[in-house]
Amino acid sequence: MKLLENKELKAAVSGEIFRVVSDCAEELNQPVYVIGGYVRDLYLERPSKDIDFVIAGSGIELAELVAKKLNADNLSVFKNFGTAMIKHNSYELEFVGARKESYNRDSRKPIVEDGTLEEDQERRDFTINAMAISLNKTNYGALVDPFDGLKDLEKGVLKTPLDPSITFSDDPLRMMRAVRFASQLNFNVAPEVFDSIASNKQRIEIISQERITDELNKMILSNNPSKGFKILFKTGLLHLIFPEMAALQGVDIVNGKGHKDNFYHTLGVLDNILPNTQNLWLRWAAILHDIAKPPTKKYLPKQGWTFHGHEDKGARMVPGIFKRMKLPLDAKMKYVQKLVRLHLRPIALTKEEISDSALRRILFEAGEDIDDLMTLCKADITSKNEEKVRRFRANFEKVEEKLKEVEEKDKLRNWQPPISGEVIIKTFNLKPNKIIGDIKLAIREAILDGKIENTYEAAFEFMLEKGKELNLEAVNS
Repeated sequence: MKLLENKELKAAVSGEIFRVVSDCAEELNQPVYVIGGYVRDLYLERPSKDIDFVIAGSGIELAELVAKKLNADNLSVFKNFGTAMIKHNSYELEFVGARKESYNRDSRKPIVEDGTLEEDQERRDFTINAMAISLNKTNYGALVDPFDGLKDLEKGVLKTPLDPSITFSDDPLRMMRAVRFASQLNFNVAPEVFDSIASNKQRIEIISQERITDELNKMILSNNPSKGFKILFKTGLLHLIFPEMAALQGVDIVNGKGHKDNFYHTLGVLDNILPNTQNLWLRWAAILHDIAKPPTKKYLPKQGWTFHGHEDKGARMVPGIFKRMKLPLDAKMKYVQKLVRLHLRPIALTKEEISDSALRRILFEAGEDIDDLMTLCKADITSKNEEKVRRFRANFEKVEEKLKEVEEKDKLRNWQPPISGEVIIKTFNLKPNKIIGDIKLAIREAILDGKIENTYEAAFEFMLEKGKELNLEAVNS
């Protein structure tokens, strides 16, 4: 973290946007401040394109005047909330009047009244987001920090301006924001904040699923999502918002034999995959790859603990989880479902002599997602035995080399059958029926088993032979 002196703060808010906002506020005879995340990120040296301004007056009136002075066409006014936004040169500028808030027990929608700057600061979620910088002529660039946000920023700790029980009970979404900021900034949650999340966790039920999932996705895309998941689990929030993941935690022991803790294993897989992808859905696949281990867990005297079929059951669970969590039920869900279903296949290939047929099948089933599947599978190696990890990774490299060889030779990525149903119908003068599907399946299996090449000519000859077996007469060969 960079400690900024007064002159550095003043320089940080010396650009055109800040000068125009300052001049407009002076014209309205009202004090104005930059507040929130932009101030925090100045100290953390994180780039930010979102700038929030608070004025001891009408935020809408200020925004309208600023838009006029900046010649900004993109002004949005939200009268119900008393706020306005300007999009200008890749920046998003938000304007609000200083206010104080009170809440009804069953709603996170506040009753808003005009307030002072400090009343506005105390309604903010965390002290590090309550800091403000003056844009007023008398003390331009001065930091206004009544709740010691700067000290908390230095310590890397999340605290609330008010008693956290008030903060979280008033707006329970702030509990999710605490977890998200802990993950994004790698900060610790203050003990009293942690305890308050645990005691107020049931209040999350008044928050819409869309808002919860939005915070969860931001956390998953952070540099340290496993930290957030641990906080969610230990406070009990995870059990309410994502019970299937909470169910992964724990170790059962029978006859002295235990299985690994699948919750912490999943977090290890997530940690492993982070450096290799910013793809939110590949990270979701890492989170969900073992999600069906609890319902498939069995102890067999000769084998010990088994989770037979957890990849197939997990794939079947994905649509239900996505639907409940208001995640997209489109190609993104299908992608996660595919990776969950296939995540054991490459691992199985490392334990046996690799046949071209097995490689063709995984290439066919994974299609264009084969590279992501391999990334997931490599991340799934979480053993504390370094020699075991080294051996697995060496075997994976062999599998990847063989996959490349087979792909170059057989062109199975994004595979499309070389013979269409239309060709089969025309060749044998058929009406649509089950035989057409049988022939297409036989051609596919012959290609995957290496009996014929993946070409139109080879597949056509095979089709004619198959037709003879089925007593079909080729009329257009």
